[in-house]
Amino acid sequence: MQQKVLKVLEFEKVKAQLLEHVSSSLGRELAEKLIPSTDFEEVVKSQEETDEAAKVFRIKANIPLGGIFDIRPHVKRSVIGGMLSSHELMQVASTVHASRQIKRFIEEFSEEDGDIPLLLEKAGRIIVLAELEQSIKNAIDDNGEVLDSASETLRSLRNQLRTKETRVRERLESMIRSSSAQKMLSDAIITIRNDRFVIPVKQEYRGHYGGIIHDQSSSGQTLFIEPQAIVDLNNDIQNIRIKEQQEIERILIMLSAQTGEYSFELETIVEILADVDFMFAKARYSNRIKATKPIMNQEGRISLVKARHPLIPIDEVVANDVTLGKDYTTIVITGPNTGGKTVTLKTVGLCTLMAQAGLQIPALDGSEMAVFGAVYADIGDEQSIEQSLSTFSSHMVNIVDILKSVDFESLVLFDELGAGTDPQEGAALAISILDEVNRRGARVIATTHYPELKAYGYNREGVVNASVEFDIDTLSPTYRLLIGVPGRSNAFEISKRLGLSDQVIEKARSFVGADSHQVENMIASLEESKRQAEKELQEANEILKNAEMLQKDLQKQMIEYYEKKDTLYDKATDEAREILDRAKREAEGIIHDLRKMRQDKQAEIKEHELIDAQRKLNEAAPKERKSRAFTAKQAKKHVYQPGDEVKILSFDQKGTLIEKVSSDTWQVQIGILKMKVEEKNLEYIKTPKAVETKPIATIKGKDFHVSLELDLRGERYENALSRVEKYIDDALLAAYPRVSIIHGKGTGALRQGVQEYLRNHRSVKSIRFGDHGEGGTGVTIVEFK
Repeated sequence: MQQKVLKVLEFEKVKAQLLEHVSSSLGRELAEKLIPSTDFEEVVKSQEETDEAAKVFRIKANIPLGGIFDIRPHVKRSVIGGMLSSHELMQVASTVHASRQIKRFIEEFSEEDGDIPLLLEKAGRIIVLAELEQSIKNAIDDNGEVLDSASETLRSLRNQLRTKETRVRERLESMIRSSSAQKMLSDAIITIRNDRFVIPVKQEYRGHYGGIIHDQSSSGQTLFIEPQAIVDLNNDIQNIRIKEQQEIERILIMLSAQTGEYSFELETIVEILADVDFMFAKARYSNRIKATKPIMNQEGRISLVKARHPLIPIDEVVANDVTLGKDYTTIVITGPNTGGKTVTLKTVGLCTLMAQAGLQIPALDGSEMAVFGAVYADIGDEQSIEQSLSTFSSHMVNIVDILKSVDFESLVLFDELGAGTDPQEGAALAISILDEVNRRGARVIATTHYPELKAYGYNREGVVNASVEFDIDTLSPTYRLLIGVPGRSNAFEISKRLGLSDQVIEKARSFVGADSHQVENMIASLEESKRQAEKELQEANEILKNAEMLQKDLQKQMIEYYEKKDTLYDKATDEAREILDRAKREAEGIIHDLRKMRQDKQAEIKEHELIDAQRKLNEAAPKERKSRAFTAKQAKKHVYQPGDEVKILSFDQKGTLIEKVSSDTWQVQIGILKMKVEEKNLEYIKTPKAVETKPIATIKGKDFHVSLELDLRGERYENALSRVEKYIDDALLAAYPRVSIIHGKGTGALRQGVQEYLRNHRSVKSIRFGDHGEGGTGVTIVEFK
């Protein structure tokens, strides 16, 4: 991708925003090197990586990416036998620890919250170097200081050092506390010069203590003297310090050699941590600009849904739909220079570069982007002062360069094509250039204020006109792109609103031909019709979407209800039969005993009474339900017709036949549901008489659909409970018998809070965790009363 295009479309500014979200120098290095790719497979994989990281970030906002350092120089020195400093070794241990943390984090997320194969593959390549990490941490603390416990020799030397230093201080303390010391010392303190303990002695008493002078004050009145009495002790301390330093070097060399042994593993860890940090930087940036993953293709199709320019604040930017490469390959945006056209060009160009660089784009889900072999842009109004070129000449130099390389894999963006010269010649050049680029099969978006190009979109196959909407009332552009509607001049309307007299305006109108008036009126009508059509289409789509979702949920609930009803009925029947069987056995035993008693003349009981009791007991057994199977013989009793009332045997519900969809299948209306049912599963009830249809009264209620589940993962505790409260109310209004609340496993705080709220709700009958197939302890199933 040409550096010039990246500069013109301000891709470097996007990278600057991305750099704000890296966690380490490793991620920063990859972000700084980021450029769009022209390899389709590479772009798709990069987008998948970003999407996985975004998925993790949405659910687990805190990613353990701290403590990562670029340890590659340290590893290289250790391999060739160099000694690493304690701070460098601490960075090695910290990076190893960070790799272990991120590996565990990714693996746990994969088990609990979702499928992330690319991140899981990277985590699988991380080698856990616990032994190296522990060796370094046992010898060096977090501040990079070598610990006494690093070796027994070092512990012994430091103990000796502390003992010697204590003796020196005690000797010097006795000197400065003596009565004579008050007049001879500048201050009664012990200090250090050249790593040796000294005391501040006034100049005139320099010979009293003897010893060695190590320093003097700026005035020369105070000398820092090491008294002769402690010279030997200070010498001992220096000898111990030399041995201590030698032991520290030995320990550092040993740890450096151990680091060098794991050079391959450490370099792999650095590479993976750099990738992971970069992936999550892209995810954080996506969250910042409210971006989504685009669907990538190789056919040159662009379909942006509510796309925004990423460098304009979200609360200020206007989102636009842009499609290119399917029904048409060229968009010509016409109209006066009132703003918005250049922003549209840059939005499409920048979204293309971002998508090919693996970044998500600031547009809604379902947006589609193509991988282009090259992107060319002639945007701006800069004159080339060095070459003494005019605006027109500067544009033509760029266009000549573009025409040398453009092909069917190119995206070309022209801003104010043909501007800066005679209008007639400029328009002619613009048409000729567009024809040439079209002939080569490139995708093109061009802006122009020449009215001659309004007809271009009607006279060329694969070309469509577009314009940026202008609000006459506010005298400003709305920045909404209107595809299919050419731009119209607003000069007369603007002039009138600004106060120009009607007489002057009418005279100006007389100079404009009738054809021009008709074209402008036609364009105005097109704009209004398009706005109304878009509004109605959006409303229709929303209604259709809500209806489809409601139908699916009701059908699912109906099936679940009847399955559960059948199960409970069968279970109750089995239990009743078991109870009666037990009662029959007991009764038979009693009757047997009564017969025996009669035989023994102990009781007068008639045989017909015993038989009658036995019959009543048998009749008390529960009756088997009629089989729902409908025999072929029964089916032939009636020839079904649309409008017949029938019973659907599998649901035990009444419905109405709508139409026959195959030889043995009917579409049946059950309440508000429509479903296909086999004829053998139908039982004829009656054919209703034709009645006069009347409008059905409807009650306006909620215009949105209530889902059967609420996903709280990634929510803050307070927000989550607020959402649960509203969701339970909506579910009760929708008369749902049961709903699911997804809270994830996590720390358990959110799960506990949700369940405590549900237990205290007056309309909740019971709650339980989901079964194995329902999400386990990450989901709470709520049954309503």
